[in-house]
Amino acid sequence: MLKIGLSINGESINLSVPDETTLLSLLRDYLHLTGAKLGCGVGDCGACSVIVGGKLVNSCLMLAIQADGLEVQTIEGLAKAGSLHPIQKAFEERASLQCGFCGPGVIMSTKALLDQNPNPTTQEIRDALSGNLCRCTGYTKMIEAAHEAANFLRDNSNGLLGSKQCQKK
Repeated sequence: MLKIGLSINGESINLSVPDETTLLSLLRDYLHLTGAKLGCGVGDCGACSVIVGGKLVNSCLMLAIQADGLEVQTIEGLAKAGSLHPIQKAFEERASLQCGFCGPGVIMSTKALLDQNPNPTTQEIRDALSGNLCRCTGYTKMIEAAHEAANFLRDNSNGLLGSKQCQKK
């Protein structure tokens, strides 16, 4: 058993897990944070994407011990005080997701991009989402939602997300 101390969505966590425990298993099985999904288990689909130490990772490929001492952000940590994060709101308003299986990973990939690049081009958004597979939709509405969220976050406006036009570059 390994003792791990990390921060999940701003909350300090200390626990012991078997050596082979993946970060995804830690989140889902030990902490009951089920937003990150086990899709392929080999890092190809992005359904398990979370942000660790400021970097997007496939949690199915990362051992839990590798996150020791780091901050982990999951989809569950985005909404605050019952209000959706602007990225979540943009995806909702653009009807960018259908079944929702890929949604948490896509949103976390978008967040990782916008944390690093608040004004991405369409190609940069495409590149950022290239590690996320969706079998229900095309990616057009996801790209529009990412632009919408970027506009909102950049402007730091309190208005409705749907009130601005998506900038395509």
